[in-house]
Amino acid sequence: THEELCRFIARESESVVVSVGYRLAPEHKYPAAYEDCLNASQHFLQHLQHYGVDPARVTVCGDSAGGNLAAAVSQTLAGRSDLPRLRAQILIYPGLQALDFNLPSYQQNRGVPLLFRERAAFYMLQYLNGNAAKLEEVLEGSHIPPDIKLKYQKWVSPD
Repeated sequence: THEELCRFIARESESVVVSVGYRLAPEHKYPAAYEDCLNASQHFLQHLQHYGVDPARVTVCGDSAGGNLAAAVSQTLAGRSDLPRLRAQILIYPGLQALDFNLPSYQQNRGVPLLFRERAAFYMLQYLNGNAAKLEEVLEGSHIPPDIKLKYQKWVSPD
């Protein structure tokens, strides 16, 4: 589904694009997709010479859930001294937090296709545990204990 976009990115950035076909939810629950992306990235970085890729030009990219995976892989690899450093990460409408679906960006874009607010929460639940039974609690914000909300308020708040 993303071949044309990958070709465009490769052409415009004069880089090699490796697209990872990771396992999908709900059949494969977290952390299956993350592990697939991390393993593929590690393998690629360990064998750059085989592929003829300059280690200084490696970037990870993803959209939607793939943006979440790209961010997680980038964070994991950032501390690795045994692998080349990533040049950058490109995150296209990534799903980066599941603490609060009532933040201004969710409210402002609640009716914008394709990822309506309710649909974003539904997919997040599918990704995490394959069960959307707690959708209403997630949309209300009651799925997170008050002490956790307070702990992360500095990073996840309308301010």
